[in-house]
Amino acid sequence: MRLHTTTALSLSAFTVLALASCSIGSTSADDPGSSTSAPTQQEGKHVPASVLLSSAALSKRLLDESDLGEGYARQPQQPERHDDVTVSGCPALDQMGGAAAVGGSLDFARKAKTSFVYAGGSDSEVAEELYSGTEGNLSKGVGRIFEAMTSCPTYQVLAGATPITVTTQKLPAPQLGGERWSQLLTFVAGGHSSVVKQTAVRTGTVVVVVSGSAALVDAHLAKAVDKADSAP
Repeated sequence: MRLHTTTALSLSAFTVLALASCSIGSTSADDPGSSTSAPTQQEGKHVPASVLLSSAALSKRLLDESDLGEGYARQPQQPERHDDVTVSGCPALDQMGGAAAVGGSLDFARKAKTSFVYAGGSDSEVAEELYSGTEGNLSKGVGRIFEAMTSCPTYQVLAGATPITVTTQKLPAPQLGGERWSQLLTFVAGGHSSVVKQTAVRTGTVVVVVSGSAALVDAHLAKAVDKADSAP
């Protein structure tokens, strides 16, 4: 099964590419089409569950330095890479097929992302991605990829010419939003290892995905969900 890293959910893009000497970009928004129109919301009000947000609107709901606090620096934007990634040793992913394994219905046009480095020590990166779509598509798309990946305790990834061993562990997720998923991933390549926690929360028509150091994910997840769910 082969997949393109540029369309993969951040669990692949965040660390698999890092170990393959490719980093994720800073704040970005890509909106090839017009968004569903919605009435203007007053400040402090929650976004109605039926509203699909544009990429531009999602980008305004991303965490920024003022939300995170002192010591955080935004990652500089990097050109996107289109390396092929081969996954083996995970029947659940194989059965889903290539398109589904890279997100399938997660490849929404409405999306935004950002990433930061914290000066407090090593393993100090945290990334956030926002997606908007119908509740059913978000639930199905996020759920199937998390379930497939956590069904395989260990599998292998070939990112370009870099072989990577991935181990996964399903974690309990905090009681936020309408649905939530969480996992811990360990990536080993060339004698180096990296541990990434990833938690996704669906709140209405928005999914918040926060990845990175477990401590930083835990520290900023609730704030990310609250900001994504509220009108600016």
